[in-house]
Amino acid sequence: MLADRFGRTIEYIRLSVTDRCDLRCSYCIPKGFKGFEEPENWLTFDEIERVVGAFARMGTRRVRLTGGEPLLRRNLPELAGRLSALPGLTDLSLTTNATQLTKHAEALKEAGVSRLNISLDSLRRDCMADITGRDSLPAIMDGLMAAKAAGFAPIKLNMVAMQGVNDGDIEAMVGFCIEHGFVLRLIEAMPMGDTGRNAHYLDLQTVLPGLRERFDLVPQTAELGGGPARYWSTPDGGFTLGLITPISQHFCATCNRVRLSVDGTLYMCLGQEERFELRPLLRAGCSDAELEAAIREAIELKPEKHEFREKPDKIVRFMSMTGG
Repeated sequence: MLADRFGRTIEYIRLSVTDRCDLRCSYCIPKGFKGFEEPENWLTFDEIERVVGAFARMGTRRVRLTGGEPLLRRNLPELAGRLSALPGLTDLSLTTNATQLTKHAEALKEAGVSRLNISLDSLRRDCMADITGRDSLPAIMDGLMAAKAAGFAPIKLNMVAMQGVNDGDIEAMVGFCIEHGFVLRLIEAMPMGDTGRNAHYLDLQTVLPGLRERFDLVPQTAELGGGPARYWSTPDGGFTLGLITPISQHFCATCNRVRLSVDGTLYMCLGQEERFELRPLLRAGCSDAELEAAIREAIELKPEKHEFREKPDKIVRFMSMTGG
């Protein structure tokens, strides 16, 4: 098993297959940004399979495909199929903005992707246009319904809750999720790059009491994926709410994940700079043993915690550069 120097088991890798996206969400990629990684520096599918296979041999059980927008990576269902067949992996999931899901939902399901997280910050068309930089809601809703029709369950909706932007839309989103059987996850904006620092941060601890009273929510102990969300459900189990609170109530003590960017850089923490480049080793023809040794060396770099609250200006890279 992979364990860091603080005794945390690393059993979850978030794998970015592209840093590109067809949206420009106000808390993620700045408008006009063009500094994307060159395609020749992207890990190939063979290289990705080698890295994930090495992690799996050392005990990693969960992989999440992310970006940018992962469905912009050509032939992504092929990669999903290759990863889902790796011995030891028990959970392959995908985070997406859903604009491309109408074309890919069924193929992803057939390839072995078991769960989807879909970014949706409002049900108001004008609000989504302001947040994402274009009139995106119709395509997102089409993709969301295509995923539901393809049989994905659970489908989690990720809503970055922002003060004065979409905080008034939370109850409507709860009603939508109750209607369709979706899980709603509210997320605090993180100060990554200028976009994240200017994202109208909302402390979700101030939101939770009203939602618990309004919808009679009780704490849930059952696990819903390997991530950091804390969950509450209605007494009949018909609706589940998750909160991801990296600022107001961080979860660093139980962090079980690392991130692999599209260029083969392992990032140990969203809020710190520790990293380890695997691409040079892969392209120099390293052996499996050397690759595993490098991964263990990288895990030793994992810091104890982030410093989003103490040093909000520390991280200058954007979320899409690290992988969501």
